[in-house]
Amino acid sequence: MQEYFLLFIGAIFVNNIVLAQYLGNCPFIGTSKESGVAIGMGAAVVFVATMAAAITWLVQAYILVPLGLGFLQTLAFILVIASLVQFVEMFLKKMVPPLYKSLGIFLPLITTNCAVMGIALICQREELDLKTTILFSFASGLGFMLALVLLAGIRERLAVRRLPIAMRGTPIGLVMAGLMSLAFFAFKGMI
Repeated sequence: MQEYFLLFIGAIFVNNIVLAQYLGNCPFIGTSKESGVAIGMGAAVVFVATMAAAITWLVQAYILVPLGLGFLQTLAFILVIASLVQFVEMFLKKMVPPLYKSLGIFLPLITTNCAVMGIALICQREELDLKTTILFSFASGLGFMLALVLLAGIRERLAVRRLPIAMRGTPIGLVMAGLMSLAFFAFKGMI
């Protein structure tokens, strides 16, 4: 039980997919301007990352490896992730139209979000079992969401402050992401 707790906390804080492993920076910077959008994008990534890691684990264990098709891993994983993103996109378009519109181009970009693909590949590289894969991918998605919501809160506060013109928008977002990354490195000694 303690092993799972440490894995969960480690994936969120110590080995945060965005701030420690530098995966998923495009949607991280692009959708972190408003807290509502950040929460929606974070929830979508949590769902897609968890489902993608579980399904790709099954595909790897029961199709690719037994048939000797390991070289198709990347292609198979991208197809799984793209299918899940299409499902999420259809759901949001039907059930939550304002969030669908606010996410804009970044929702389809989850398909090419290297954080989602990275989580699935990390689970395979570490040879995690299915239960551990689901826990790790869920925690990694939560870590992505936490970083996204924190950056959105910081950027909302900075939007009403006087900043040099050259630092407005993406530049200050990148600076804040770097400072957050340094802050999260303080967790390295925890686990």
